[in-house]
Amino acid sequence: MNANALRRGLLYLVALFLSFQVFARDAVSIGTISWAGLPVEARKTLVLIKQGGPFPYAKDGAVFGNYEGVLPKQKRGYYHEFTVKTAGAHNRGARRIIVGGEPVASQDFYFTDDHYATFKRIKE
Repeated sequence: MNANALRRGLLYLVALFLSFQVFARDAVSIGTISWAGLPVEARKTLVLIKQGGPFPYAKDGAVFGNYEGVLPKQKRGYYHEFTVKTAGAHNRGARRIIVGGEPVASQDFYFTDDHYATFKRIKE
């Protein structure tokens, strides 16, 4: 095997490996959680979202960029985040509800209790 063929073969293997990595990232599975399975604080936050507030944290309703790429891809501005109070936390804590679309009218809700590492779609 000559050097050019070896290089082409190596490049092919690297490209193949990278394509599997991209595919694996896009294939991240999002679980589900029922309304009843949510912590009480998350249910209270969901009620506030559907009522349009008022919200206890200044950053509630801010655009969520989905930089982690775990949620389905949407245009910037589609997702908004809301804080779910965490007992004993001295800051906003790690729990959030992410809403897709117009928060008051949306049916696209996600819950994270580990600051965006994983999400569960809320099934009502």
